[in-house]
Amino acid sequence: MQFDTPRPFLVKFSLVLFCILALGFIIWIGQDIIVPVAFSTLLAILLLPLNNFLEKKISRVWAISLSLTISLTLLSALIYFFSTKIAGFIDDFPKIKSQLNLHLQTLQSWAYRQFHLTRVEQRKYIDEATTQIQGNKTGSGFIGQTLITITNSIIFLILLPIYTFLLLYYRAMIRKFLVSIFAEHHRQHVVAVIQESKSIVQGYMGGLLIEMGIITLINYIGFLIIGIKYAFFLALLSAILNMIPYIGMLIASIFCMLVTLTTSNNISDIIWVLVVLVVVQFFDNNIIMPKIVSSKVKINALMTIFGVFVGGAIAGVSGMFLSIPAIAIIKVIFDRIETLKPWGEILGDDITHIERGKLLKKAKERLKRRQKQIAK
Repeated sequence: MQFDTPRPFLVKFSLVLFCILALGFIIWIGQDIIVPVAFSTLLAILLLPLNNFLEKKISRVWAISLSLTISLTLLSALIYFFSTKIAGFIDDFPKIKSQLNLHLQTLQSWAYRQFHLTRVEQRKYIDEATTQIQGNKTGSGFIGQTLITITNSIIFLILLPIYTFLLLYYRAMIRKFLVSIFAEHHRQHVVAVIQESKSIVQGYMGGLLIEMGIITLINYIGFLIIGIKYAFFLALLSAILNMIPYIGMLIASIFCMLVTLTTSNNISDIIWVLVVLVVVQFFDNNIIMPKIVSSKVKINALMTIFGVFVGGAIAGVSGMFLSIPAIAIIKVIFDRIETLKPWGEILGDDITHIERGKLLKKAKERLKRRQKQIAK
């Protein structure tokens, strides 16, 4: 019996597809364990250059502790800033509620003029829609879900520094394990994949932080010019949500418009907020993102959007954020395996370079023809 007979295409395709689906199912089932480890891995890779520098001066334990302390201090400062702004937002809630009631009355008057619906009928439709959305959810169920979410968040914040410390401390052992489990003739490719994945994640995470700072500054200047309340808070929140590709800015735009609606009497302020966010998003998509972030991660827009939705379906908002570096690492692995190279090509953005090359070639040909016509 021959075992080296090439497998049919359908068999190979089915095996690859099955492995991808199985991996997604495992992540979905074990997301409470995998997501903290994934975020800790990203943080460890981001802190690796600083940690390597500190280890030249002090011991590994102190170097890791110091680098973690710096990162956690910055994260705590960000959380404290948001908590104070949210507290101020809650203090203004009576004023916001009255402002919202004023806009609601205006909307009800418009609905009566356009559709001849009385306020009682409008209230009835709203109550029916709310009942359909809520379904069978009870107050106790909502409270229970809220407590579970808070508990999971606290556990995540506790596990994040612990996992990060251990990953940095045992990184040499983990690297040796990942190389050793493969055959001798594959180890060179494994080392290349690890090194390239590390470079991609560092470039992507560093680029995201730079992008977040630039977007925050531009949004803040735009909101200050408009003169809306909570300008810096909304600018920073929009920049953080923008880290979720494509979906984040849409959520940020809706939230900023709602906050502006409840804190301003002028409808024009809402329109200007949307204009600022759209202009910044255009500037980000065409200048900041390609130059700072996308140059590190060669993934096409179709797979990016698809990956974000799949990540959200598997692991929620955390999955959306983790989807881009995960796809980038998967692409690096696929590009190193001969039978999986087509899968890596469908994830990549090489078509852009091909089209640019064709356009450049056509432009050169046109230039040569024009020079010949001028010479004649």
